[in-house]
This record gives sequence, C-alpha cells and structure tokens, in this order.
Amino acid sequence: QIQISESGGGSVQPGGSLRLSCAVSGSFYKMYGMGWYRQSPGKERELVAMIQDRGSSSYAESVKGRFSISRDNSKKTVYLQMNSLRPEDAAVYYCKAEITEKYGHTYDDWGQGTQVTVSS
Repeated sequence: QIQISESGGGSVQPGGSLRLSCAVSGSFYKMYGMGWYRQSPGKERELVAMIQDRGSSSYAESVKGRFSISRDNSKKTVYLQMNSLRPEDAAVYYCKAEITEKYGHTYDDWGQGTQVTVSS
C-alpha cells in the first residue's frame, strides 16, 4: 500500500506563482507516470501535466508555457511549478501516481488534493 502526500497549495494573486509537491511512499516495484490533475466546482477533473519516469512530459494546452512539471525519482516526488497564474487556474489539484507492483499488477493512486486559489 502506498501513501501520497501533496503540499504547496495556497492563495495567490493573478500573475503569481506556486509550487506543488507530491511525495509517494510505500512499497511498489515501479512508478512510471506521475501527474497532476485539477477539478473546480461544477467541472470534471482534468489533466494538467504528466511526466514519465524517464522525463518525457505532456501538458494541457491551457497551461503550456506557464506550468512546468518535474520529478525526482530518488525521492519519489513530482513537482508542479505554476507561474503566471490566472483565476481560471483555481481548483483542487490532485496528484496521480501510476503504480506497477512486483508481479505486474498496475493501478493508479490519487492524493487527497490541495487547494489553489487565484484571486485579487
């Protein structure tokens, strides 16, 4: 069983920056993809950014050029640097880990979410 711990959310003014962190602990064989999703009231959860274990990444069009995802495999941690934040970026941000266990079973696990508020 793994544990996912997110941190770094908060309240900023438009144009501001935040850095989210997500640390994964517990026993597993491999963690290929790690990523961030977000969900705001009345909307479906949407992908923000994903990064694979070898570093390839992808972003939602709405955040390209403003957000940057990175990971430290030695620390089992993924980061999301968010710059030039806009009111429409406000949401609960969730970390997702794509886990592979020793005998090949794969599953996705999610963090509890961290709130990001962008307002003046």
